[in-house]
Amino acid sequence: MSYNNNQQRSFFLNVDWLTVFLFLSLCVIGWFNIHAAVFDENNPSIIDTDTRYGKQFIYIIVAIVLGIIILLLESRFISALAPALYVATTLLLLLVLVKGHNVGGNQAWIDMGGGFRLQPSEFAKFATCLLLARYLSATNVKVTDPKSFLIAGAIILLPMALIKLQPDDGSTLVFCSLIFVLYREGLSPYFLIVVGLLITLFITSLLFNSWYVVAAIIAVTVALALAIKRNRGLVFKIIIGAAISIAFVFGVKPLYEHALKPHQRKRIDVVLGITKDNKGVGYNQNQAKIAIGSGGAWGKGYLQGTQTKYAFVPEQSTDFIFCTIGEEWGFAGSVVVLGLYLFLLLRIIMIAERQRAPFSRIYGYGVASVIFFHVLINIAMAIGVMPVIGIPLPFISYGGSSLLSFTMLLFILLKLDSNRMGVIYA
Repeated sequence: MSYNNNQQRSFFLNVDWLTVFLFLSLCVIGWFNIHAAVFDENNPSIIDTDTRYGKQFIYIIVAIVLGIIILLLESRFISALAPALYVATTLLLLLVLVKGHNVGGNQAWIDMGGGFRLQPSEFAKFATCLLLARYLSATNVKVTDPKSFLIAGAIILLPMALIKLQPDDGSTLVFCSLIFVLYREGLSPYFLIVVGLLITLFITSLLFNSWYVVAAIIAVTVALALAIKRNRGLVFKIIIGAAISIAFVFGVKPLYEHALKPHQRKRIDVVLGITKDNKGVGYNQNQAKIAIGSGGAWGKGYLQGTQTKYAFVPEQSTDFIFCTIGEEWGFAGSVVVLGLYLFLLLRIIMIAERQRAPFSRIYGYGVASVIFFHVLINIAMAIGVMPVIGIPLPFISYGGSSLLSFTMLLFILLKLDSNRMGVIYA
């Protein structure tokens, strides 16, 4: 990889400052809403470091400094450091299993002293994106080749397996979003279609009698076979697919009963409407929906949210921070936040597509996938259309590890982009 020195010296002029502005906007919105979520009348100052909002202010300052440092790095070293960063985060994931600090049933933190904790799973996300980009951008590596696909899958699955052992289901699922990176690099769309069909069959098999689902599969199969009867090869494939689908349907409930823990099944049952438990497993989501709905069109006003003020929603400064936005800023404020995320994601994809180096493009799609998944799952969880999963809202939820890891994830892309015209080969 080689660079044009003049462009390297003027990289600050090439930084995508609009993306930096979106990053800062989301950080400030998060800081103010954390202040509202855990407001303490005895410590009203938003920069009081004895409070969560005061600590978040420190995290934001550190994140900004970290972003500047990343922009000052040599771009050529980012790809070179990918294996070392991946190994380092993997070792931290192993360490946390042995000496980790347990919070809420998850042994996912390393105590750093002074009330600060490090969550290795957050940093494993950007390290995995970097190594995946380095591997897929290598010469003669094609995701359509079985060997290349298996190696790429192994890069993703290793941190997933270690995080699952903590067990942190939310962070584990985030790595599934990297399938979109593989799709962008040539993975057949049929793979995504099959995954979508399996998810649909899984849900319908829980909601309806298995025989009804099987009857529907047979009816669809017969209709398709009659429509394309001249193409015997395709008809045969459809019949084979139907047979596999029927076997899957009959395996769903046994798998559901034995693979998932009771509290996980209850959360899914509540979301699907199979059971109601507003005072038990469904309490968090029920209170979250009340908080968001009570905000109306324009919200109750800053520090005026009753659901927020009286702590009806647990984890309101972290996993359920969107409830504070909905209650105090209403539908209008929620739309603004969602608009900022949409703009940020579109901007990241645009940045990825304009890269000359395959490594930078692939990494950019990794960034977009991880952020999209976090936003989708967190907000879907808050409004009650997905089970409760412990996953932060990027740049907004309280937490140093989360904010710093997302900052590194984003600013590494901005650094690569700032020098895109200087990259001759990557």
